[in-house]
Amino acid sequence: MNEAGVARREPVWLVAANVVAWRRCGAGGRELRPGTKFFKGGAKVYVTHVYWGPGGERLTAMGRERHTGRWIAIDTATRHLHGFRPKLVHTPRVLELLHPAGGGGSGGSGAEHAADVATTLERYARQYRARIAPHSPLPDRCLCHACLTGE
Repeated sequence: MNEAGVARREPVWLVAANVVAWRRCGAGGRELRPGTKFFKGGAKVYVTHVYWGPGGERLTAMGRERHTGRWIAIDTATRHLHGFRPKLVHTPRVLELLHPAGGGGSGGSGAEHAADVATTLERYARQYRARIAPHSPLPDRCLCHACLTGE
């Protein structure tokens, strides 16, 4: 406990990722949109839960909301994130949202587990992005994440 009498939360290992700069949507993936509805392109988010049953297509991401800057946790598609990596999280608001009302538990399973999950999610995200628009024509200067980063 600190001098204010508030219990101090221990840091936890989570998977961090960035939101893609541009994502494909629409019929055949012909339309490009920046970021997602809730996160700006390039925003750092933390993965708090992955739905492995349907093949890891969806996950729960926690980050700062696009318009207000408040911390939110939402379910999003794995393909909208890239650069998955393990990260030791010290941010008090993230730890508070992970364990509401002072709940216990470590929230993480260690650096090795986070690294394994990050590797798996990166592979899934690349597969899902490639499936969205395999035959759609690209504009003169493509702004999708794969073309910007050379994937």
